[in-house]
Amino acid sequence: MSNLKILIMKKLIIGLLIIGLTTQVYAQVIDEGTLPEIEIRAMNYKYLNSVDNSAADFDVRMLEKKVANFDLKSSEFYVEDFDFYKLYFYIPDGSILASYDNKGKIISTIEKFKDVRPPRSVIYSVTERFPGWTVAKDMYKVTYHHERGTVKTYKLMLENGNKKMRVKTDENGKFL
Repeated sequence: MSNLKILIMKKLIIGLLIIGLTTQVYAQVIDEGTLPEIEIRAMNYKYLNSVDNSAADFDVRMLEKKVANFDLKSSEFYVEDFDFYKLYFYIPDGSILASYDNKGKIISTIEKFKDVRPPRSVIYSVTERFPGWTVAKDMYKVTYHHERGTVKTYKLMLENGNKKMRVKTDENGKFL
């Protein structure tokens, strides 16, 4: 019986080995040109990384992604002779004025959004410095330049009864 078990084990191991090696023969090979619906647009990753603010409103993030993914060369007004293009993107609560070079890379942006929820660091700084005051209105402004970087500011209108005050902070809650 032990010879029979050894024989069965040998056949089982050889069979599994053959099955394991033959499955790789059927591996799928994909040519680079067979997936036209997948396009990797990594040109404006620097812009997206620079303005990335996971605490920002959903609408702000979506408009910034739209600006980064805009395909300038496929647009109806693209002309190779122009050095740069200025495009205006907007939603009801904000807008982005973006400058692109003739290859589609973002050179700079000016972004303004109203009535967006400030990040916790800004709210914490305001409530710590001005207890009893509430945020009545706010404006979020972002300026991006591909060489100079990004500046994010919040302009807040604070109220305490009949009193009103304007304050300005950076994205970390530091008063400017």
